[in-house]
Amino acid sequence: MPSNSMKSSTPPSSNAPAYPPPGSSPSSSVAPPVYPIESSPSPSPSSSVPSPTDANSPSPSLAPPSGLRVGYYGYSCPNAESIVRAAVKSAVDANPGTGAGLIRLFFHDCFVQGCDASVLLNTTTTGQSPTTERQSPPNLTLRGFEAIDAAKAALEAACPRTVSCADAVAFAARDATFFLSAGRVDFGVPAGRLDGRVSRADEALANLPPPTAGVQALTDMFAAKGLDADDMVTLSGAHTVGRAHCSSFSGRIPPNNVSSSSDAMNPTLAASLGQQCNSSSNGGGDPAVAQDLVTPNKLDSQYYWNVINHDVLFASDAALLTSNRTAAMVSDNAFTPGLWEAKFKRAMVKMGLVGVKTTSAEGEIRERCWMTNN
Repeated sequence: MPSNSMKSSTPPSSNAPAYPPPGSSPSSSVAPPVYPIESSPSPSPSSSVPSPTDANSPSPSLAPPSGLRVGYYGYSCPNAESIVRAAVKSAVDANPGTGAGLIRLFFHDCFVQGCDASVLLNTTTTGQSPTTERQSPPNLTLRGFEAIDAAKAALEAACPRTVSCADAVAFAARDATFFLSAGRVDFGVPAGRLDGRVSRADEALANLPPPTAGVQALTDMFAAKGLDADDMVTLSGAHTVGRAHCSSFSGRIPPNNVSSSSDAMNPTLAASLGQQCNSSSNGGGDPAVAQDLVTPNKLDSQYYWNVINHDVLFASDAALLTSNRTAAMVSDNAFTPGLWEAKFKRAMVKMGLVGVKTTSAEGEIRERCWMTNN
């Protein structure tokens, strides 16, 4: 881990200046914008595993596709969301990195074939092993599969063939968000998704934004999924938790990084990472480092301060400062307390509606998440 003495910033308590266009210095005479902040439900004091937000709790204002609704399993499997939350809590308590992995797993699922658990498949038909999304290079470092398998086993024991793996992935991402944010970010998840039967490695490569993507490529890839630029900047905030392999940002650290551009990595961080990555790789392998050095296991808005300070790993994170439009969004999320958390709830729900399958012609409820039914 880099030294704790490395440059880092935390939000000022008040009268913070708005972030100017890239390449300029903040002006102390400009106050940040003020937004109405959506409040977050608090964890239940009566249980060690708080219950997920129920159907009567406020959720982001989005109209889900026909057939999806919050509280979908209220009659068919009343404890479904609590079962998933308990499995996620156990996994996150054992390793906070699993929580970050579950959020990333949801993103990687929804961007390929829609939110249909296709990312979980090792095979699409019994006895055959085509190359699925899970074997695609962008997905080789995914984590959280064991937590989903544990949740699905408990769901099948309680309510056989009732709760889809796709809904389990969506619930798990919401629950990981809840625990990593210490209960500050919670929301209702519309459910009723079916599991897909198609999973292709080449589609993962074509649809998942690479860590080297520029702001226009990012905006275009999110727009293809019905998500706008603000959704893209908001969901990028999930990089405030988890770890990244050196190979995904090697071009930004010594001896490769010789850039003096406005989106170059903080030299102190670059030098530290270069030392870690290069010394570790000499023994083979691809070492991983924390994405957020300030609050590595906490889901919060620190990511946006890291972007402003050039303390981010991926070129795709640094690219948010290369456009005045996205730089302003970064500034808003950094300077306005509670804004990002409220927006993240809505963006997660919106992403969870991408390409969902709700008819038997499109999908099924898998008995085992890693393979399609016979």
